[in-house]
Amino acid sequence: MASKKVMVTGVYGLVAGAIYRHLAERPEQYDVYGLARRRQASDRVPDGQAVDVPEERFVLSDLSNLNLLRRAFQKMDAVVHMAADPSGRSGWDSILQSNIIGAYNVFEACRQAGVKRVVFASTIQTVMGYMPDEPYRSIAHGEYNGTMADIPVVSHEWPTRTRNLYASSKVWGEALARCYSDVHGLSCICIRIGWVVGEDRPPKPNAAYVWCSQRDMARLTACCLNAPETVRFDVFFGTSRNKLLWVDTDHAREVVGYEPLDNAEDYLT
Repeated sequence: MASKKVMVTGVYGLVAGAIYRHLAERPEQYDVYGLARRRQASDRVPDGQAVDVPEERFVLSDLSNLNLLRRAFQKMDAVVHMAADPSGRSGWDSILQSNIIGAYNVFEACRQAGVKRVVFASTIQTVMGYMPDEPYRSIAHGEYNGTMADIPVVSHEWPTRTRNLYASSKVWGEALARCYSDVHGLSCICIRIGWVVGEDRPPKPNAAYVWCSQRDMARLTACCLNAPETVRFDVFFGTSRNKLLWVDTDHAREVVGYEPLDNAEDYLT
């Protein structure tokens, strides 16, 4: 069977880079390309996290150029859309251009180019508005003493509750994915990414509840790329196999076979 042609946007970002490396190490399965708005300076990349995209597999573009995106996506089987303003610290204008207009341009370019599947980077922050409520507040503060059975697990079917403009822009991206799936027949899978960090371990003990290792995130993305054609739209939470799972990871296992390998507690003992 021919390998899948996959474009990873924002390829020099932390999460996108981990995904690109994972796919590129499996050339029998994936023919992988990268897109970014600038070439990465290798001397500014942490050891072990450099991404080496060959010139012939790299596209230089930001998300504002619909025509260039369409040309870049021609003959791609799938696009893994990771490019975005990752935090919203740059302000509303950056969110508007990157996460609102940019997301539309990516989905529309995929439609025009005949791409079969988009894997969209959403965020676990789309449901962080539940954290002031118990038992989530206690989980977030490292004070939870109950059992897993006592935790009402937040699923992809729960209403989104955001606490910032960045997370709100990702709700827009999920809505776009639903629209392009229902109206245009594009298979769209959204991953609500947990906290993936450069040191690839929970940066502090009370971060365990949202942590995801780089390899688990890359593996979940691969599961989405390989999902059956019958998966037309879905939303999965991207965390590792942490002890206090307050978001639903069973759904990703049942639909696309995602089995996380890492857990935060291994780094906290």
